[in-house]
Amino acid sequence: MTAAVDSWRPLSPGERAVAIEVLLAGPLSRTELARRLDLSAGSVTRLTKPLIETGLLVEVPEAGEVLETRQGRPSQPLDVVAESRSFLGFKITEDTVYGVVTTLRSDIVVRHDRPLATSEPAEVVELLGEMTEELAARHPRIAGIGIGVGGLVENRSVVGESPFLGWNDVPLAELVAHRTGLPVVVENDVAALVEAETWFGAGRGLDRFVVLTIGAGIGYGLVLGGRRVPYAEEDRGFGRHWILDPYGPLTPDGARGSAVSLLTIPNIRYQVRAATGVDHGWEEILRAAAEGEPMPARVIEEAARALGTLVAQIANFVLPQKILLAGEGVGLMDVAGDTVTRTMRAQRHPLAAPVALETKVSDFHDWARGAAVLAIQVQVLGTADR
Repeated sequence: MTAAVDSWRPLSPGERAVAIEVLLAGPLSRTELARRLDLSAGSVTRLTKPLIETGLLVEVPEAGEVLETRQGRPSQPLDVVAESRSFLGFKITEDTVYGVVTTLRSDIVVRHDRPLATSEPAEVVELLGEMTEELAARHPRIAGIGIGVGGLVENRSVVGESPFLGWNDVPLAELVAHRTGLPVVVENDVAALVEAETWFGAGRGLDRFVVLTIGAGIGYGLVLGGRRVPYAEEDRGFGRHWILDPYGPLTPDGARGSAVSLLTIPNIRYQVRAATGVDHGWEEILRAAAEGEPMPARVIEEAARALGTLVAQIANFVLPQKILLAGEGVGLMDVAGDTVTRTMRAQRHPLAAPVALETKVSDFHDWARGAAVLAIQVQVLGTADR
């Protein structure tokens, strides 16, 4: 069992607001903090003093200054001590557990993966415990663990349903906490990625933000008012029923012409294999399409039109300031990004406000980092419930 480090004491609502503001936007002067939070100078001083005393915040020199020359002056900017705590993030797939250690600002400092021989819950918990011990030996100030799972997660603790792992009603947070002695939070992997991008990534500071992932499946996350919107269908395969082309392909997974049938890597591979009789890998299909081979090019072009349609539909109804396209399938944009953009524009009003479309090639360590951000949120917010 891994010993938990001493945590910061529970924060008051005012202290929490200050801590989050500095964590996400620091370094910040007390004057800027007062402006952002609509507080008086006295209130900021009262709220920041205990945060400095407990080591969550520290006074730092302004650009070009030497800290010792202005020690203790109230105008000195405040910042979090990013290295004061470490956090573990795990992403569980069918055959591998991907792990990362991050700082308080979610910067990855080490990656550590282990093969998963079985998805039996007890064996997975034991593997997570072993990985935690190995990582804690090198990073002793581990403050918490976040775990991302493909499936329905209830109360950020119980895996209610995970088709990838064959799990139902597994109290994963409780089991791992008992094994490691550390606080644990569990969440759907797409939701965890959305939280990470909202706090520390592409959605930072945005009021309306969407994350769309393509890869083994289709993932969708919506942020309104700077907060992720949970929904009952989360990771229950909504993309299987989002029809983009009623005359599109019928695949083993997904309704005819659905987002899943048209855009997921397994189904794109299925379409090429059904047409050619040869099983090609994803990168091989992209390369062949870029070189103009007829069947891969046709399938990728169809997928690009479907993606442009999906992005346009999201933009038309949600009106986001930015859509982040992430996942291992975004290499599609490198080969057929022009088709995606052209289709998206054709399906929006000519005077519609443009939506920033940002792409991010994500590997499983990015998903694990998202899980670590859940643990960071618990540390700062004092609860697993945002």
